[in-house]
Amino acid sequence: MGAQFFWLSDRQFARIKPYLPTDTRGVARVDDRRVISGIIHVLKSGCRWPDAPRNQYGPHKTLYNRFVRWSEKGVWGDLFHALSKAGGPPAQVLIDSTAVRAHRCAAGGKGGRKLRPLAGHAADARQKSMR
Repeated sequence: MGAQFFWLSDRQFARIKPYLPTDTRGVARVDDRRVISGIIHVLKSGCRWPDAPRNQYGPHKTLYNRFVRWSEKGVWGDLFHALSKAGGPPAQVLIDSTAVRAHRCAAGGKGGRKLRPLAGHAADARQKSMR
C-alpha cells in the first residue's frame, strides 16, 4: 500500500485563506497551502515532524516552525473558532480529543512511574522513624 498524503483541496484552502496572517515582513512566506497540508499530514498520521515527506510538503523545520509560531499567535484557535461559527455539518467541525497522540514519555506523570504501596498495606506496616 502506498503512502497516503494529505492535501487541502482548492475549496478547503479558499475557505481558510481569509483567516491566515498577512503581516509577513522580509522574505516571502513559503506556500501556505503546502505547509498547512504538511502540518495536517503530521497531525493526522501521528508521525514525527522529520518524517513528513519533504518532496511533498517541504522541509520539516518549516512545517514545525509555522505550526509553533501560529500556535503562539493564536492563528489556529482563531481559525477553528471562525470555521465552527460558519456552520455546516457537525461532523466537519468536530474536534475529537481521542485523535491526539501523546509522546511515549508522557505516561506516568512527573518523575516517571513509581510503585507505591496501597494505603491499607502502608497503614499495617511498621513505622520507619523513631519517636
